[in-house]
Amino acid sequence: MVTFLLLLLVAVVLGIIGAAADGLGYLLAIGVVLFVADMAFFGVMTSRRVRRRPVR
Repeated sequence: MVTFLLLLLVAVVLGIIGAAADGLGYLLAIGVVLFVADMAFFGVMTSRRVRRRPVR
């Protein structure tokens, strides 16, 4: 969970810097890609957590 929140924070910061600074649009693109990858990572982690072992 900490990894998810840390990557989310980094993605937001890169997106803000990339949008605000002139000529640093690549940071915005990196932030968006990182955000999408982070959402995929979160989806995989939650789907693994939902599975339960069968009752014996």
